[in-house]
Amino acid sequence: MPGRRASLHDLRHTAASVLLAQDVPARVVMEILGHSQISVTLNIYAHVAPEVAREAAERLEGALWSGE
Repeated sequence: MPGRRASLHDLRHTAASVLLAQDVPARVVMEILGHSQISVTLNIYAHVAPEVAREAAERLEGALWSGE
């Protein structure tokens, strides 16, 4: 069975998602993609993966209860 060919749009979406997942600042990703507003970049490409959400919750927990 032949594989699906990736389009340029698919590659752009993957690159943006990977950059954001690697903690590249959203403003840098915005400039790479040529968006005029950061909201465009974040609305389209900033998916919250379960592991990212879990890490955020752990950081919040640490910030709130680190003194105990």
